[in-house]
Amino acid sequence: MTRSDRQSRPATYADIEALPDNVVGEILDGELYVWPRPRPRHAVAAGAIITDLTATYGRGNGSPGGWWILTEPELHLGRQVIVPDVGGWRRQRLPTIPDEAGIRTPPDWVCEVLSPTTARVDRVKKTRIYAEHGIGHLWIVDPVLRTLEVSELQGGRWCLVAAHEVDDRVRVPPFEEIELDLASWWAPLPGPPTLSEPRADYRPLP
Repeated sequence: MTRSDRQSRPATYADIEALPDNVVGEILDGELYVWPRPRPRHAVAAGAIITDLTATYGRGNGSPGGWWILTEPELHLGRQVIVPDVGGWRRQRLPTIPDEAGIRTPPDWVCEVLSPTTARVDRVKKTRIYAEHGIGHLWIVDPVLRTLEVSELQGGRWCLVAAHEVDDRVRVPPFEEIELDLASWWAPLPGPPTLSEPRADYRPLP
């Protein structure tokens, strides 16, 4: 993570607009946070989640559809400009997608895919902001540990309702109608190094 130095003024959207295209900017509690684009392992997990959900929920042409599932939506929640990895809205709450850059209607569900640069802010600062704005469902996905944590907002606080790992097949809120195969979310782990040619000092046994 790279983070702006503490400024004498709160960050503004102009600070985000001035960033290069190869980074993601957020304004959290008045401070500008600047993140590199996701690593491949992160992108594989996020892409698989979106594929699983949009196949059933994103079409809106019958049960159990009726959701918008968006990649990295830019949320304008009061003074916060926050970008979850994936966000979902029930279409009865958000009938059409706004044409402007930021969406001001809080999602019904957000998913954060952890990376070494974002994990601390995702788990602490961003989850607090999501709770403050009444977002009802939160998934935390760790593509290195290969885990899924599912939380619901209850009385203004996050309550962990399920935790799964590796190759579990699960039904979790708010998408209980379908079974998710977690094994399909993970990029293959790097294998052990292989020796393509014999070492120069190698001598076969007699």
